[in-house]
Amino acid sequence: MPSKSEQTRTLILETALRLFQERGYDKTTMRAVAKEAGVSVGNAYYYFGSKEHLVQGFYDRIAAEHEAAVRSVLATEEDLSGRVRGVLLAWLELAEPYHEFAAQFFKNAADPDSPLSPFSEESHGAREASIAIHRRVLEGAKARTDPELAELLPQLLWLHHMGLVLYWVFDRSEGCVRTRRLVERTAPLVARAIALSRYRVMRPLVREIRDVLSDFLLPATAGAVKTRKRP
Repeated sequence: MPSKSEQTRTLILETALRLFQERGYDKTTMRAVAKEAGVSVGNAYYYFGSKEHLVQGFYDRIAAEHEAAVRSVLATEEDLSGRVRGVLLAWLELAEPYHEFAAQFFKNAADPDSPLSPFSEESHGAREASIAIHRRVLEGAKARTDPELAELLPQLLWLHHMGLVLYWVFDRSEGCVRTRRLVERTAPLVARAIALSRYRVMRPLVREIRDVLSDFLLPATAGAVKTRKRP
């Protein structure tokens, strides 16, 4: 059974998410969250240092729920395309209730200096949890990959995931059907590209991509992408 502290933290987070949906992110204050949750403002700030930290709590929750939701897919599906597809569709199912207010805090997440950025240090836990899922996608697939790319490919899959999230945020089709179609179309392409990456003729291009990611796109995770000495 969760401790009283964990229950209070969960209550505050769930109250915040409800208010985000009802009032919008910008119009929801920490004081309003505390009042609705029946706790003092000081207590709310004890668990979440700011409204941005509430969104970080949302990131962490989605990451944990996503990990649980994909277990059956990763346990039964061996085709890489099917694994990529299943993992992304599972995320869309979990995130669907929050679609209406997602665009409101995305404008803050798009700021590279914002703690809500997926590349920020504050997002480290949720980011690494998601990358770990994509690492499992690769490890359990029948498709072979080059060992040299073992650290790069999960991050490439995560970037593909982030691109999908961006599309989803602005998707106004009924039930975000266009985003789902995008998953269906891109999962086989991603799987094919990964399969081709193990061939020697593709290695110079893959290494160049790795270096660009390390130098420009993934500064917060640069330690995870080691630049190896080229033969």
